[in-house]
Amino acid sequence: MTTAPWRDPALPAAARVDDLLSRMTLEEKTAQLYGVWVGAATDGDGVAPLQREMSSDYDWEELITHGLGQLTRSYGTAPVDPALGAQALARAQRRIAESGRFGIPAVAHEECLAGFTAWGATAYPVPLAWGATFDPPLVEDMARAIGSDLRSAGVHQGLAPVLDVVRDPRWGRVEETIGEDPYLVGTIGTAYVRGLESAGIVATLKHFAGYASSAGARNLAPVRAGIREFADVTLPPFELALREGGARSVMAAYTDTDGIPASADPSLLTELLREHWGFTGTVVADYFGIGFLETLHRVAGSPAEAAHAALTAGIDVELPTLKCYGKPLLEAVRAGAVPESLVDRAARRVLLQKCELGLLDEDWDPEPAATINLDSAANRALARRLAEESVVLLDNPDGVLPLPPDTRIAVVGPRAADALAMLGCYSFPSHVLTHHPEVPMGVEIPTVLEALRTELPDAKVTFAQGCDTSAPDSSGFEEAVARASEADVCVAVLGDRAGLFGRGTSGEGCDVTDLQLPGVQGDLLDALVATGVPVVLVLLTGRPYALGRWHGRLAAVVQAFFPGEEGGPAVAGVLSGRVNPSGRLPVSVPRVPGGQPWTYLQPPLGLAGEVSNLDPTPLYAFGHGRSYTTFAWESDSAGAEIGTDGSYDVSVTVRNTGERAGAEVVQLYLHDPVASVTRPDVRLIGYQRLELEPGEASRVTFRFHADLSAFTDRSHTRVVEPGALELRLAASSADVRHTARLSLTGPVRVLGTDRRLLCETEISRAD
Repeated sequence: MTTAPWRDPALPAAARVDDLLSRMTLEEKTAQLYGVWVGAATDGDGVAPLQREMSSDYDWEELITHGLGQLTRSYGTAPVDPALGAQALARAQRRIAESGRFGIPAVAHEECLAGFTAWGATAYPVPLAWGATFDPPLVEDMARAIGSDLRSAGVHQGLAPVLDVVRDPRWGRVEETIGEDPYLVGTIGTAYVRGLESAGIVATLKHFAGYASSAGARNLAPVRAGIREFADVTLPPFELALREGGARSVMAAYTDTDGIPASADPSLLTELLREHWGFTGTVVADYFGIGFLETLHRVAGSPAEAAHAALTAGIDVELPTLKCYGKPLLEAVRAGAVPESLVDRAARRVLLQKCELGLLDEDWDPEPAATINLDSAANRALARRLAEESVVLLDNPDGVLPLPPDTRIAVVGPRAADALAMLGCYSFPSHVLTHHPEVPMGVEIPTVLEALRTELPDAKVTFAQGCDTSAPDSSGFEEAVARASEADVCVAVLGDRAGLFGRGTSGEGCDVTDLQLPGVQGDLLDALVATGVPVVLVLLTGRPYALGRWHGRLAAVVQAFFPGEEGGPAVAGVLSGRVNPSGRLPVSVPRVPGGQPWTYLQPPLGLAGEVSNLDPTPLYAFGHGRSYTTFAWESDSAGAEIGTDGSYDVSVTVRNTGERAGAEVVQLYLHDPVASVTRPDVRLIGYQRLELEPGEASRVTFRFHADLSAFTDRSHTRVVEPGALELRLAASSADVRHTARLSLTGPVRVLGTDRRLLCETEISRAD
């Protein structure tokens, strides 16, 4: 028997795919360019924007005779037992392979933003909590575990991570981001990519590019970012995750920038991504993003024109289902309106990736793992560690925390006794189970109230909800105040309810006009503070909220960003003292609810000054976080003169001077006093998390290279300029401990894609 060249694993992938393409009809090639969303409801509110309006009817059996590019969310559309779901997916894959001439299965993709979005899968903390850990190796471990679970269930591609940099915290999808700094987003996101890819899963970078810069913080609004903001803030995390992480897929953003939709922008998806950065993977559409070129952007007059624009730009796969790349594209190619070469280009990329995944091999087998456990003890341990490291102690001025073991505690607030308070919008319970209220959660999620009672068994713990998360009803205030008045301390657990498209206070399509606490929660907090009982505020949120109204009136403030299924025990552990808090803010916490947008990456005119009565200075700065122990910092790095292609090692010794183990996060910021364009006053260029026993000290050396000072100049070229620089060793963007002054000498250097993106660190034990 003779094996066709495309089936021969001994041949290079490119040769195999070229042979296969030469044998395929136009229908078979276009079939590789779209997904099918089996079982997605179109008769009401769905789990994707405009799902009902953008879905098309098709005959499944007829469709798959030509093959199929992708299967959309077999697990993430409705509650399915994972073992049964894996068998069903395997049957579907066999049917696809049997129906087509070439026996090629589909790529199965799923959401995995905060864990595999499947019923019964571990619900990890949201990405904003990953950012709060400042711990890339831990995030990589989590992603590897997520990837292993996806692979065991027959999934090939994960739609994560989100690498959008927060530009306006009123945006509903802040919870899905890693933070407001491109270096933090890039390094944490790259760690996630490494973990997912190491498990054999194709990581998909979202949303390329500019989505988080939407005007007015409205989901899917136009982006009006300037060229330098786009180049120096928006793009670096994507470049880092591609170059250092090895991501094999990119998802085009919904938005338009300066009038050009990302899904129809060849300068972004082809010239920058492929020709400049050298990306060779697949570009996929965000759900219905190609159809939106016609319906929302109005840059196409028909589905065929939308398909032409997207293919030309460089989108290889239409997701989640066929709308434009199906019959409209076929007819347009037949009519000569769309070159078949565009179809060939995209199909080649898709098939190359399938070849990498083993889907073109004769011994391909869709049989799932014998045992599928998506919420193993090891997963939960990872989820617990991430949650514990992500909790940020914002304030504890009088040392009320940790709580005494035998105290009287009134737990008050709408997020205290609700398991969903722990979960973000893209967790399965928040994303899908809201449409299936009769189905149980699928995983155990202790609430803060339950966890605190377990954590402090000798304490007398009472509870009152006080109010709803968002409803304007204060009828429960009286009971809440009564419980607080009877206690030694009141723990007020407030925050967000994640949801989709206005069905929550945080999440996709849940944008806000200002940063007040949702509903009447702020008034409830006022009432609790008025009792005179010490109030510990615990926030379970998807974004930062303005807390200046209560500054100096609270006994302590604890911030957790949707910390996942183990978030309740993690928060309770911080309150009891079992966990020494080590989280650091990935986003600034504002003082007042208005005056947004604001992030710490501000040039001089964005800072407080005499030219305006509005002071945007945050209450708690980016990178801020307190501990139950103390640390002393010492540095002898004063600075030096180096060339514009030179390097300098800046070091600091950190000692735990307290009585208990703890973690400090050393942050390195760059300050550029004079440049040819305005620059952020400070920006993060390196960081290192240190875990130290009492009395233990470690020395951290940051290997700064001049490339890290680069920016986009007036000619839109990335350069290193000569002149003065300051390297600031800091505990936050506003808490500088030591400064090293550099003088860069020599010519202006123009940088290419080989520039250094990371500040390497070295840790050594100190005496």
